Amino acid sequence: ELENQLTTKSKTLDELKQSLALNGSAEQTPEALSLKIAELCEMVDSIVSQVAQLKTSMQSILEQWRVYDEVYAEVSLMTTRYLYCIDQCKPSVMSLEALKKQVKTLQ
Repeated sequence: ELENQLTTKSKTLDELKQSLALNGSAEQTPEALSLKIAELCEMVDSIVSQVAQLKTSMQSILEQWRVYDEVYAEVSLMTTRYLYCIDQCKPSVMSLEALKKQVKTLQ
């Protein structure tokens, strides 16, 4: 969206350049207007460059978040599995007498 707005503004600046070249201006000298338009063009070019850098940076950040989400889902699944295993593998609590009976039975 920002790129589209910048393109529109660039076209408007180009139209101003052409209009200045054809008509001139009674209020300001053509040279002054031409300088202002040149400054605006430089600013637009700078902003276009910044937007391109921002777009590249954002794409990199989105890729990093995608990787993070995948790893997070995997870790979450593994944690759930481990918690289940720990819960299932808990030794049953037995009284001392029950343990003695089991030892006798095994002997």
